[in-house]
Amino acid sequence: MPSITRRRTPSPGRRASAEAEILAATGRLLIDGANFTELGVQQISIEAGVARSTFYSHFRDKTDLLMRLAATVVDASFNIASAWEPSDGVEGLADAFQQVVGVYREHAAVLRAIAEVATYDASVSRFWSERTIRFRDRTIEILRQEQDAGRSPAGLDLVNASRVIVVGGERAILDHVTVADPSDDAAFARELALIWWYGAYRRQAD
Repeated sequence: MPSITRRRTPSPGRRASAEAEILAATGRLLIDGANFTELGVQQISIEAGVARSTFYSHFRDKTDLLMRLAATVVDASFNIASAWEPSDGVEGLADAFQQVVGVYREHAAVLRAIAEVATYDASVSRFWSERTIRFRDRTIEILRQEQDAGRSPAGLDLVNASRVIVVGGERAILDHVTVADPSDDAAFARELALIWWYGAYRRQAD
């Protein structure tokens, strides 16, 4: 009687490990200066030590991979930013921004790749816009609470203020980690916090 060989389904642990290796390998290649547009799936697979078919069992394509990488960065930044409350004051805000700058600095290569691909790929541009909406919604929520409590003026345009400080802040942070030395991170984060505190939140100067 002929033997029957069954193909074993990879365990969840093995699948998670391969996925993590692919994500980490792509991050390393980007940090080493690879241009994401020119980076091939085969090169990523070799760096990760997996077969090309394994790549496609975890990711639809390179764009899917890039968005998964960027989602981790955005989620980490949002968790830090959303933990801050106005009661923490401007110093607490500066500390939160310095932590966000640290996240951006660690993943600057991925964020630069997102900025690059978003210029010609509508799905990546849409992905990034949808991710930043969470920051704007959170900012609007806090600003509205401050208005209701009488600590921010009733005439403050919540939507436009949140757009200016969230989109402007995100681009300023990316620019900072691209061109500035890490020794300047604390000063940059404090300046950004002061702009938010005395600009969007309209707090009176001491």
